[in-house]
Amino acid sequence: MTSPAIAPARTRLLDLIQELAVVRGKVVLSSGAEADYYIDLRRVTLQHEASALVGEVMLELLDSAGIEFTNAGGLTMGADPVATALMSAAARTGRPVDAFVVRKAQKSYGMGRQVEGPDVAGRNVVVLEDTSTTGGSALTAVEGVRKAGGNVVAVAVIVDRDTGAKERIEAEAGVPYLFAFGKDELGLE
Repeated sequence: MTSPAIAPARTRLLDLIQELAVVRGKVVLSSGAEADYYIDLRRVTLQHEASALVGEVMLELLDSAGIEFTNAGGLTMGADPVATALMSAAARTGRPVDAFVVRKAQKSYGMGRQVEGPDVAGRNVVVLEDTSTTGGSALTAVEGVRKAGGNVVAVAVIVDRDTGAKERIEAEAGVPYLFAFGKDELGLE
């Protein structure tokens, strides 16, 4: 349940998602599936006003669910601005939450890392994504974090497309899947 204090931020973020991110028309999603609309959340997560709201709303979502974590991030590119927004929102309340970035594959040079940023080993970690269709990106991130020694405690997305990602992630990763907005709240079929 959303706290009354966050309700105005959540309402404004929903308005901005509808205004800036929902693009109608035939598109092919990263999963390969076709859709009649596209939710381009980078238009929100990288926008000055919306970014702060993303951090507040995602932090409240996780706190309301009782998820305890010290690190948040996910597969680069969609998760990067979500993680930094959440990290900034937590910092404004005095909470130390570190962000991280998961590469699609482990580097073959340098330190050879797949998970970049502060070490996640032994830490409670939330995997983030802007939106998810099949859950594939989040599951890739979960696998990378687990290989790096992180304890994944949840997956959280801004918008759930209601296309099976929740069920797949909960079944395959064995962690809760949380989302701030469902496609029905965006007026999408």
